[in-house]
Amino acid sequence: MQRSWVGSYDQGVPSTVEYPDWTLPDLLSRSVTRFAHSPALFFYGRRISFAELDELTTRFALALRSLGVGPGDRVALMLPNVPQALIGYYGALKAGAVVVQTNPLYVGREIETQLADSGSETILALDLFYPRISAVQDRTPLKRIILTSVRDFLPPLRRLLYPLKARLSGRWIRVEKRPPLHDFLELLNITPNGDKTTLPRLKQTDVALLQYTGGTTGIPKGVMLTHRNVVANACQCRAWVPDFREGREIFLGVIPFFHVYGLSTTQHLAVMTGCPQILLPRFLVGEALQAIHRHRVTIFSGIPAMFMMINEYPKVQRYDLRSLRVCLSGASPLHAEVQERFERLTGVRISEGYGLTEASPVTHCNPVYRVNPRGSMGVPFPDTDHRIVDLQNGEREVADGELGELRVRGPQVMQGYWRNEAETRAILRDGWLHTGDLVRRDSAGFVYLVDRKKDMIKSRGENVYPREVEEVLFKHPAVKDAVVVGIPHRQYGEAVKGFVVLKDGQTLTEGSLIEYCRRSLAVFKVPTSIEFRSELPRTMVGKVLRRMLRDEEEVKQVGAEMVERRKAG
Repeated sequence: MQRSWVGSYDQGVPSTVEYPDWTLPDLLSRSVTRFAHSPALFFYGRRISFAELDELTTRFALALRSLGVGPGDRVALMLPNVPQALIGYYGALKAGAVVVQTNPLYVGREIETQLADSGSETILALDLFYPRISAVQDRTPLKRIILTSVRDFLPPLRRLLYPLKARLSGRWIRVEKRPPLHDFLELLNITPNGDKTTLPRLKQTDVALLQYTGGTTGIPKGVMLTHRNVVANACQCRAWVPDFREGREIFLGVIPFFHVYGLSTTQHLAVMTGCPQILLPRFLVGEALQAIHRHRVTIFSGIPAMFMMINEYPKVQRYDLRSLRVCLSGASPLHAEVQERFERLTGVRISEGYGLTEASPVTHCNPVYRVNPRGSMGVPFPDTDHRIVDLQNGEREVADGELGELRVRGPQVMQGYWRNEAETRAILRDGWLHTGDLVRRDSAGFVYLVDRKKDMIKSRGENVYPREVEEVLFKHPAVKDAVVVGIPHRQYGEAVKGFVVLKDGQTLTEGSLIEYCRRSLAVFKVPTSIEFRSELPRTMVGKVLRRMLRDEEEVKQVGAEMVERRKAG
């Protein structure tokens, strides 16, 4: 296959990359040999070197082994971006386990579903999340719960003050840790660094991650990513920045590492190249700006909402952001206004990319330095092929400018879905990943996303699958019919809106139904608004016309904006 799009790469970016025979723990070992005493992590003033990080991960691996965790066992991690997230991640992998990243925003029902499907018998989680875990523990395979606190890796003064601040904010929790509950720090302290030869020998073909996604149907499935898949994507990310400076770049680690986007473009890339990460557990715009300013951050992976909030922060001029060299955007469309304003503010381009969990995740990206066409999701990564096929039978490649379905192939593409051969066969055929996304391509090879996977909503950088939200709505005794769609939202990219038909004689307020959803859904899945209707628009065969509802909302927003402009004029 001719990769004509290579001509649109930045100068110095290769069309093919050499992929070493590394596993994920090898990324850390490689940096230890070259940058042992250089900082790997900064966490509110706490500095952890690569040598220290390597020792801590080995200790955790040996601790897991002593608890009975063996090769192939699934270990869930339910953590924000704190040092324990990396220690747990590489430690579990060194023990031969498969990591199951669990979103800290999940409520009990979602935690139960993921732990049960993955068969995870061990979880490492923040103590703040324990009440949600304990509520469903008996309905999961869990045998071991390892708890850690945000304060565990804070510097001494912050560690001392943390209990007071936590109590004032209502986030203080004390849990008596007796088996099957274990204290993370105690496990590290009682486990000697030990003989690394007692740890299993890993292969590149071993599954490293079960990364959960809704795939093409909206039903959560575990994407099986091998060490080879994710290492390959890290190598591709490294090659995409032609003047990358190993050991000298500084990463802002605020994009969540429980997402494969954060793993690949920040955690894996930084660890592989001996570069420090400034860890922030959540995105608070002032804190992020302070981190960029103070640490002279050079690489920042984010979502459009983050760039928008930086643009609109009233005190942004107080911070020097000119250290930034590379900014990547993903997870939802980047509006031209946001991109242009951020570039004027910082002097650095935002490279918008595209990916999906099934591809580790990055498959396309705009060049870092060349002028890119607005609205494009970029060109394929090195060693990544794509085809855009007709929508009728998927057998004919369409011409440039014609709408078609995107299919991709490359070393980063998954092995399949966990214990779900039918779905694997549906999406992965002859090495080609059928994305289900509708795109167009221009003559230079740049691809433009027209529509997402069927009905999926991207809100706050998170995937929201309508079916899951609708199932919660349908459980309300007053609800007769319901559908949710994504509507344009200036800050979130999209917001979740519900359209509901009530049963005869029933009354319900919008606020009470939204509160009902909050009890069963993570915050990013909860509808921000609900509209009550007498009926929902449907096709002749009974399918809800979601597109019609989305179009109506867009028309409403355009009308509202016109009214505002008239008032302002």
